[in-house]
Amino acid sequence: MSRNAAKCSEMMRCEIIQNAHRERVNSEMMGNRKLHHFPSFLKNAPIEALCSIASLAAIEFKRYKNAMLRKLSFLICFTFVAAGFTHSADRPNIVFILADDLGYGDIKAFGGEKCNIDTPNFDKLCADGMKFTNAHVTDSVCVPSRTSVMTGRYAFRFGKAEQGGPWGFTGLRFPTSQHTLGDMFQSGGYHTGYVGKWHLGTRMTTTDGEVQGPENTDFSKPIQIGPTDYGFDECFFLPGSLDMFPYAFIRGKEWQGSVTAQKGWSAFNRVGPAAEDFIDTEVLPAFCDEAGEYIRARAAEKKHFFLFVALTAPHTPTSPESEFEGKSRIGIYGDFVMNTDACIGRVRDHLRDAGVDENTVIMVSSDHGPGHYSGRKREATANQMQEMQKDGHYTTGPFRGYKFSAYEGGLRVPFAAVWPGVVEPGSETNALIGLNDLMATWAEIAGIELSNQHAPDSVSFLPVLNDSSTTVRDTLVTRGTRTDAFHDENWKLILGPGSGSTGPFGSETRSDEAWKSAVEAFGRKPAKNGELLDPVFVQLYDLKNDPGETTDLSADNFDQVKKMVAEYRKIIEDGRSTPGPKLPNDRNVTVFRPLPFVMEK
Repeated sequence: MSRNAAKCSEMMRCEIIQNAHRERVNSEMMGNRKLHHFPSFLKNAPIEALCSIASLAAIEFKRYKNAMLRKLSFLICFTFVAAGFTHSADRPNIVFILADDLGYGDIKAFGGEKCNIDTPNFDKLCADGMKFTNAHVTDSVCVPSRTSVMTGRYAFRFGKAEQGGPWGFTGLRFPTSQHTLGDMFQSGGYHTGYVGKWHLGTRMTTTDGEVQGPENTDFSKPIQIGPTDYGFDECFFLPGSLDMFPYAFIRGKEWQGSVTAQKGWSAFNRVGPAAEDFIDTEVLPAFCDEAGEYIRARAAEKKHFFLFVALTAPHTPTSPESEFEGKSRIGIYGDFVMNTDACIGRVRDHLRDAGVDENTVIMVSSDHGPGHYSGRKREATANQMQEMQKDGHYTTGPFRGYKFSAYEGGLRVPFAAVWPGVVEPGSETNALIGLNDLMATWAEIAGIELSNQHAPDSVSFLPVLNDSSTTVRDTLVTRGTRTDAFHDENWKLILGPGSGSTGPFGSETRSDEAWKSAVEAFGRKPAKNGELLDPVFVQLYDLKNDPGETTDLSADNFDQVKKMVAEYRKIIEDGRSTPGPKLPNDRNVTVFRPLPFVMEK
């Protein structure tokens, strides 16, 4: 090493040690949403000095890790971002694969003996990187969950969606002015791609200028607003889920194929506009192929990139490729999960074949828990997943509830992260994270500064990637379709009785039944929200000792209930859950969401 490089290394080493004992660093970093300050002498530092500093930084992190939690997470990525560091090509690519309705217990590495499906590719991710056993989505249903991922902001803060038609014809879920993952990565010089299920609303061209729908959408004209208006340079996507018409791909803003047919698939058999050549079993391979094309193009350009791959499986319709039919031990649902798992492997193969796998962070998860109406039958039938338990397969693992519910089965998801040379292979963490934390995490990895207005509910878990024993957040808001939940370390408070879900596909006990029983137990309708703190109206669980949420402790821990309600109310009122100036919510938000018949008028 040169003398100048050695000098830089020693100066940085001293600063690292000083920072480890500076208590104000965390509050300054989190409050301003900035990366750590880097000394000015690094601006012209030779590359060998930066490499040496990286090595020293790793050593110091291990020596001082308890004092440095949440403070020096930059040590992993500082060679990418330090003080005007210009070697931007060395920043990692980032690929995120999001499965649809994939349960915690559907993956062998998570479900263990209660998983009767082979998932070698997701399991390999865990072996090659870090397995997260306490990862959550913010919402147990598609659109709000994906909204929080895309924006780093709790979905309950957003206003009403733009008016649109049914299913895939829905309007924009949030305005194009909303800062998104695509915008963030573009601002950092990344090329951005989106492949798969969108489900965040589009604005289509209509024949009469009225609200878009199956009858008046002009499929010969480009759509007006889609992913390219939210920061994505390229996109190939479906407007909604695979069981939601229109059944046609869109590339950029152009409909693909002749959208003149009427088709419908298994499960709900929703018949509507479709491209003549659109086939449900060919969607997953199409998305995998598109991801491969995108990766190869960026590798050829030597351009660092962010790729979001949103799979449509194993969400209904249960439509595996022919090579996977009959492959699992538990019927067609298991076949489809294996097909989904194979897609993860194909994307990793594309990265490897393009020669960019060693400089790519890949993370994989699900948008929420599984719908219990999926199973051995192609048709949507209530409680099919309970039937699969007879074959030894528990889709939600040890957890209670399913999609739509406020219980862990709807909200806790499999999550794995691989980052060659940084994340320890085979590591495992029980740190609480939400998928809303991805934006802040990726910003720090990529060296992109977030303003105080952006990603107000996103906390970087980069420190966890470097040290699996680290924690970065204590609280998290999660939601069923009708009830909110609040996590505070090991405590989880559900702000309503029952599962927080309604309808024939809701989890037991459904909200309408549960609220009715709670009012009867209370003796009358509550007259004000304060009375909704009564133990008959809330549920409190100790997830460390009772992950299956079997024993409600609210009656014996009223002070804990009040404390958590106060914390949640502050998060609502502040418009953010990270330090910083207050922000407005786009609509009125309340702590409790009782059904209309519950409250005394």
